[in-house]
Amino acid sequence: MNLVINWEVTPELFENMKTPNLYGLLFVTGLIAGYFIVKNMFKREDIKEEFLDKLVFYIVLSTIIGARLGHVLFYGPYFDVINENGFIERGYFSHPIDILKVWEGGLASHGATLMILIALYFYSKKVIQKPYLWILDRIAVAATITACFIRLGNLVNSEIVGIPTDLPWAFSFTHFYNEELGMYDATPRHPAQLYEAICYLFTFGFLSFLYYKKKAYEHAGKLFGWFMVLTWGARFMVEFIKIGQTDRDFTWALNTGQMLSIPLIGVGIYFLIRKKPALKVE
Repeated sequence: MNLVINWEVTPELFENMKTPNLYGLLFVTGLIAGYFIVKNMFKREDIKEEFLDKLVFYIVLSTIIGARLGHVLFYGPYFDVINENGFIERGYFSHPIDILKVWEGGLASHGATLMILIALYFYSKKVIQKPYLWILDRIAVAATITACFIRLGNLVNSEIVGIPTDLPWAFSFTHFYNEELGMYDATPRHPAQLYEAICYLFTFGFLSFLYYKKKAYEHAGKLFGWFMVLTWGARFMVEFIKIGQTDRDFTWALNTGQMLSIPLIGVGIYFLIRKKPALKVE
């Protein structure tokens, strides 16, 4: 008889209430944790708190917009389709108002990352007026703990689950609705969300060590480089044991999440191996 962890957690904080829910609480907790980490960095480096307040605005807005648009463009169906069970699956371009319904789920980390990178470029130039890599290095540390909480939110939502397994730590997701089968499916599976959360937690610890003990922030792009390699590297590997999130995968061997992760890993490698002088801390 195989061991299995029965995961019967529901996202509802209060019975028969859709909102607020545990996923939203974990999402916000991750953002708050990231806020205090950056606040500590700014205080340590004598950066005025007014710059932090504006940074919060840039980060929160770009995260929500980018994550939602990323899901719509990379994963969500564009137009109405009839699935294998005969049910109509709503498409975002057929019902544009659905794009705004963030509370119904559907956020993509790749989209959030790209939008945050764009927002931070303008923040570095227009607000804090420091080198682009200066802010990227500091946000990188905070972003990993935020990502950890978001994946824990996915866990309580019983979403982004792994493929079936007979390993002793397999999770039986009681509330996982298998769209391919058109029913709830408690088959023991890899807790893919938990794997990612653990990877991000270790990455956070490693980047914190580099920042506080090794003063890696004196070398422009080093923290950001490690963040990109470790975060998206973990995502790439975990995707092998996840069930598909879209029918629009690029190849039979790699899925959409992996293909989108490859260029981000490449960016990280570039910043780790490039030969540049240390950034002068002002």
